[in-house]
Amino acid sequence: MISKYLKVAALATMPFATAALAVEQSEVLTVDKLNSLNQLHNVSISPDGSQLVYGIKKGQQKGSNHLWLQNVKSGAVSQFTSHSSSESSVTWAKDGSGVYFISDRAGSSQLWFLSIKGGEAVQLTNFPLDVEGYKLSADEQKLAVAFTIMPGCNTFACTEDAVAIEEAKKHNTRAYDKLMVRHWDHWLDSLNSHLFVANLQKGKLTTEAVDVMADWNTDFSGMSEVSFKPNGKALAFSAKVPGNDHAWSTNWDIFEVNLENNEVSNLTVDNKAWDAMPVYSSDGRYLAYKAMKTVVYESDKFNLQVKDLRTNTVKDVAPLWDRSIASFQFDSDNRSVIAIAQDVGQKSIFKIDLQFGDVTPIYSQGYAGDVSIAGDALYFTRHNLGSPSDVFTINKDGYGIKQLTEVNQEKMANVKLGAFEQFKFKGWNNEDVHGYWVKPANFKDGEKYPIAFLVHGGPQGSFGNMFHYRWNAQLWAAQGYAVVMVDFHGSTGYGQEFTDSISHDWGGKPLEDLQKGLDFITQQQTWLDRDNACALGASYGGYMMNWIMGNWSDGFNCMVNHAGLFDMKSFYNVTEELWFPEHDFGGPYFENEAEYTKFDPSRFVDNWKMPMLVIQGELDYRVPYGQSLGAFTTLQRKGIDSRLVMFPDEDHHIRNPDNLKEWYREVFVWMEKYVK
Repeated sequence: MISKYLKVAALATMPFATAALAVEQSEVLTVDKLNSLNQLHNVSISPDGSQLVYGIKKGQQKGSNHLWLQNVKSGAVSQFTSHSSSESSVTWAKDGSGVYFISDRAGSSQLWFLSIKGGEAVQLTNFPLDVEGYKLSADEQKLAVAFTIMPGCNTFACTEDAVAIEEAKKHNTRAYDKLMVRHWDHWLDSLNSHLFVANLQKGKLTTEAVDVMADWNTDFSGMSEVSFKPNGKALAFSAKVPGNDHAWSTNWDIFEVNLENNEVSNLTVDNKAWDAMPVYSSDGRYLAYKAMKTVVYESDKFNLQVKDLRTNTVKDVAPLWDRSIASFQFDSDNRSVIAIAQDVGQKSIFKIDLQFGDVTPIYSQGYAGDVSIAGDALYFTRHNLGSPSDVFTINKDGYGIKQLTEVNQEKMANVKLGAFEQFKFKGWNNEDVHGYWVKPANFKDGEKYPIAFLVHGGPQGSFGNMFHYRWNAQLWAAQGYAVVMVDFHGSTGYGQEFTDSISHDWGGKPLEDLQKGLDFITQQQTWLDRDNACALGASYGGYMMNWIMGNWSDGFNCMVNHAGLFDMKSFYNVTEELWFPEHDFGGPYFENEAEYTKFDPSRFVDNWKMPMLVIQGELDYRVPYGQSLGAFTTLQRKGIDSRLVMFPDEDHHIRNPDNLKEWYREVFVWMEKYVK
């Protein structure tokens, strides 16, 4: 019999797909298979509901990212574009004659139009700068455009000259007079993303545009938060007021631009919390947006606000509905909206009546998104723990669900996936807490299986009924592991009080939920081997790995910590979005040291004894690599079996497909060493 350690050594040198099949001979999900899956994007229904357009990115194949056209009634599918350059930001023409999109097929990213009858795409803009996003007015004669520019420049040439001067400098320095200085994976420069407005004329290339926030030295929130008034005379967008507090403030506001004189008005100046996603109704009567109430908080409940443009009154719609709106759009009657919100482990579709505030569930199975409306039907994408995204349609009354696409039918036809199920138990304070288990792909009755205990990040997040490309539960199931995931106190989708409960208590209620949840499900599902388990998490989940090491030190056979917070003082001083720790710990570190210290994992290293794999992206500026280095240094000096894996070209997430493959290989080899 080959020893466990020889088997681990063999796995470490095998190609990953071979290593996976060495464990199970049947065809199961591998990282190679995951990386090869077709990924949907830019899903949209034509105005009359007859044609569906969507993009398909064929795995990691270069040049294989095109648009497809599907007849809704017949199901017939045809490739719509085939240019070597891909397309993005697809929008149907109001008359359904074709689609607008962004492409760099002429050398720079510009706006194009392609008729559904075929032929060659027509270039509509030729700006000196790349078009980074756009929105069209109702009559398709005005264009809102996003450009990266030098603040204070009134012409494109000014920005081009400023960039050229910067690139010509012989020294290599960065200098700052205010925070932020870096974000996610890059150091900030002196350029900003600004909103411009241009006129579109048939048969002419548009080359000029006006910056509607020219004197701002800040960014706006992106084209997904821009809306034209139906008469084309105004434009609404979301942004922060220029200032020096952007690193510790969540005070985004809704602004309206009068396009006749370019005057900008702040419509939500009285709300010091987050306002986002302005949308005009198609009849011009209302402006709706979503708003939080708690300042310096990124995970407060987003409530629907509707401003009556005739009376200038603002109504808080459905204030008692205890869900946070992710996105919404007006229904065709302009008296209700179709909204998406997380809900008990799902991401569901709801209809909200604007007059009475009635909330009606439409669909709640898996994670829904990309909703389009045509007539009495909705069109949307959906994925869950057992399948990647496809397009579905459903009547607005919640009946008639129908799957329209099977973009991975051939790729997934022979892949055996693990069965999954949601469970509920009594957690902290005897309150209901939910979770999911996933069986190994080749599950057999009567056998026990080692556990991969996945802990989500956020911490205001969820490992719900989703098909995740970085933390895919089915990949552990394919390796013969049972997967257990618990949405502990602080998770989203279970009411705002549940989400808020983690603030000032990072290591309290969540740890109790994790302990009780694992005990509950292993007693209920006897095929789960409680004595053979490894815990894994990233970001806050990585923090929880460090916290468990000191406060549940005999809980697992091994640990996997990706980008986990280790020392709370040093974390506060080097992270970029300061509003996050300042809310959850009651202010800056120098004012609330006791709050940060109470749940600081580095205080409890005397109890550390479980073997730990530590993984980190070197370009991570949310949780900088010093946190992982600190944990690894502690492990090594204490003589605890440990391994540090650094990815120099990754940030808080592992995005490169080859790096992702190696990430999983390292994780599975580590787990194989201790739980198989």
